[in-house]
Amino acid sequence: MDGIGSLALQQMQRTGETSPLEVVRGGNAVGGAERTSGSSFADVLGQAVKAVDAQQIEADQQSANLAMGGGNLHETAIALEKADVAMRVATKVRNKLVEAYQDVMKMSI
Repeated sequence: MDGIGSLALQQMQRTGETSPLEVVRGGNAVGGAERTSGSSFADVLGQAVKAVDAQQIEADQQSANLAMGGGNLHETAIALEKADVAMRVATKVRNKLVEAYQDVMKMSI
């Protein structure tokens, strides 16, 4: 991950925001101790996708606000980087899931 992506993750940890990675881990990214019991894989995955979507929407709104002459360039850049990092994590998780599925399907019984 590049330096800007690392800074965005550090910013999320400092402000207490939930990242998609935290949702998948079932706790916070620093401690990772909290887990929700009874959550299915589909529920956790759905929450992670919703978190990525919310970050994308927030970044779009801030970009539009900045384009209209309002907003803060620094905060908009951070929101865009958070959305980028979240999308990259979601893409890597998707790729791993597809790869695991393909490996299972190749197995003979």
